[in-house]
Amino acid sequence: MTRVGAVFSPYQNAPEAFRAAVEAAEEAGVPELWLWEDCFRESAFASAAAALAWTDKLRIGIGIAPMPLRNVAVTAMEIATIERMFPGRLYPGMGHGVLPWMAQVGARVSSPLTLMREYIPALRALLAGEEMTVSGRYVTLDRVRLEYPPETVPPVYAAGEGPKTLALTGEVADGTILVGGHTPAEFADQIRTVHDGRAHAARGDSTAIIAYVTAAFGDGAEARVRAELGDRGILDDRAVWGDADDVAAAVKRFAAVGIDDVVLVPAAGESDLDGFLRAVGKVAQLVASR
Repeated sequence: MTRVGAVFSPYQNAPEAFRAAVEAAEEAGVPELWLWEDCFRESAFASAAAALAWTDKLRIGIGIAPMPLRNVAVTAMEIATIERMFPGRLYPGMGHGVLPWMAQVGARVSSPLTLMREYIPALRALLAGEEMTVSGRYVTLDRVRLEYPPETVPPVYAAGEGPKTLALTGEVADGTILVGGHTPAEFADQIRTVHDGRAHAARGDSTAIIAYVTAAFGDGAEARVRAELGDRGILDDRAVWGDADDVAAAVKRFAAVGIDDVVLVPAAGESDLDGFLRAVGKVAQLVASR
């Protein structure tokens, strides 16, 4: 079944607006709310823990937290702690981070692919309760084991855009997060690259594909999409807009190319986040019923 989610954007919303959005999302029946840990805006894991404490059913996705900012053992501790407190409701995602931002804080690595290749497997192993000794280019662990690993290991997602990174996410992660602004056909090409990487690594387990898609509802929806993506976004099916039925039908087009989780991102200029979340809740119900 296709999952449907929404984004709480740190570009349009300050941290103090988060609780109201989280509670509105749960009340509206939004299955999952995703966070972006973009420098230098809002923390991912603190926000995720707070959101889970405020709600009973809402799942929280982190899409993404930058790997260069955190030692992998610290990330494992963060995820394990939240997972044990709120089992099955956290979807953690990691990525390269925006390289200029990483340079600003002295965390830029010369080979982001090498970092991902070392970091994601180590993170997954630590969350599985394994003792890890690793001496890599960027990840070094000496007999590290979590004292409180999660009882059920959450999936670890990795974000990618270029073909080398996409293939690597298929190889090392439990799922791949795809950035928005693409048509279903373009997403299909990216998904094939992910699966090629998984096949190359001879991984027989399933993977999940999460994709961000710009969305707008109600009066002026098309105009808001055009303001963000231009006419090309409308003509090439790079966004979804209209009422809940229109958007649910469009979500199905994205799901048809192999996207398991369509995460709807408010178009720039969205002034009614509560209304957006109510509409996403309706879309999720429609998608689940079809």
